[in-house]
Amino acid sequence: MSRIQILLCFCLAGISACTTFKLAPGADQVRVTNLAADVKGCTPVGNIKVPEGKVALFGNQVNLVRNQTIGFGGNAAFVTEGTLRYPETGIAYRCPAAGT
Repeated sequence: MSRIQILLCFCLAGISACTTFKLAPGADQVRVTNLAADVKGCTPVGNIKVPEGKVALFGNQVNLVRNQTIGFGGNAAFVTEGTLRYPETGIAYRCPAAGT
């Protein structure tokens, strides 16, 4: 392999590592919190875990958490490990709509 081909492979790998994960429909509405009071009165619907080795760039981890929450039918994610910006594990909740 020539040096240019090797360089091109590294550049493409770097670009692909920086892309964001697409949000599932409705995932942009998922509330991510680390305050237990925010999910009081909500129903837990599943456990969330960001897979090991996922690149923590441009909100990828938060998008993964939101997508997993939607997959469980939830609308709120309670982060139990990590931070709000870089969540690692949590619990997906289905909370009543505001005002109900």
